[in-house]
Amino acid sequence: MTTTDDEAILRAVLDQWKEAVDEHQPERVASLFTSDALFQGLHPYTVGRRGVAEYYDSQPLGLKVDYRILETRRLADDLVLGYQDVEFSFTDRPALNVKLAVLVSRVKGEWLISHYQVSRLG
Repeated sequence: MTTTDDEAILRAVLDQWKEAVDEHQPERVASLFTSDALFQGLHPYTVGRRGVAEYYDSQPLGLKVDYRILETRRLADDLVLGYQDVEFSFTDRPALNVKLAVLVSRVKGEWLISHYQVSRLG
């Protein structure tokens, strides 16, 4: 596998995540995570899809997301780490820029997010 392959894997998952966030579909966002995913947004962490769905359900309507992959690492055949610049934009306040680290795992042939960690730097 190459870095290009790893980026394609991440992009496939993150494009679906972006679309579901942009369309305010919290259950669809949650379906992109493993059942035991560790999720750390800008609120206390949760484990599992229910917490992911609740987090995204609490986000304001009109929230949009854009991302740019900065780095990838293949940690194992079924495990890819990605580090991204992410901008969350809102209808009523300035955009929020964060760093996002995700670990995607291949589970039964499907790539899902097993770890999601947002960092607000600066």
